[in-house]
Amino acid sequence: MIRQLNAFYTDKEVLKGINIDILSNSVTAIIGPSGCGKSTFIRSLNRINDLIPGFRITGEVIYRDKNIYDKDVDVDDLRRRIGMVFQKPNPFPKSIYENIAYGLRIYGINEKQKLDEAVESSLKKAALWDEVKDNLNRNALTLSGGQQQRLCIARALATEPDVLLLDEPCSATDPISTAKIEELIYQLKQNYTIVIVTHNMQQAARVSDQAGFFMLGELIEFGKTEDIFKAPKDKRTEDYITGRFG
Repeated sequence: MIRQLNAFYTDKEVLKGINIDILSNSVTAIIGPSGCGKSTFIRSLNRINDLIPGFRITGEVIYRDKNIYDKDVDVDDLRRRIGMVFQKPNPFPKSIYENIAYGLRIYGINEKQKLDEAVESSLKKAALWDEVKDNLNRNALTLSGGQQQRLCIARALATEPDVLLLDEPCSATDPISTAKIEELIYQLKQNYTIVIVTHNMQQAARVSDQAGFFMLGELIEFGKTEDIFKAPKDKRTEDYITGRFG
């Protein structure tokens, strides 16, 4: 639940009074033209923006009945519970196995059996296990772009989050890999809450249950994806979806 969220880079306001209810076990798509605040918004949901000098925020992001911006929030634990996958695949220059095990080791899990089980489980959830199970010691950087992105999803899933944030996860992948990731998103929403930023209107229509259209830092329209695409209430939404601008 996001209430009156405003975000600033120094004195520049980039998000203006955003109010959204994100449903559990569903996919919420964030769409809009470049520079409209989509990535800033999704990165505000697990406080990744805190790492940017001059960034500040007002309003509330309520998760588990608590504002994640309260001073007593454990940010490391928050980012474990709200995982993130970025636009460009960013596997570590380590083996496939160690990419998955890395986050678990940080949280003190070093028992081989537990790591083995978590690696297998996460790779299966990310629909990558069958492709890599015979060579888990292979350097992750040798995987294809689509495989690397699914590995990053598996890495995020390894720490057992509740929420998965996907910031344009298919922008650097080929059509076949994109289709695999979209199918994966559909499967994952059975157990996770997913928020995806995408510039691909067809993708948003295919994978999401609800959608929000952003423009110039404002949330112009939000609702069921079918309603947004078939019967938008705001002409700006209609113009964007039909390709008149953006």
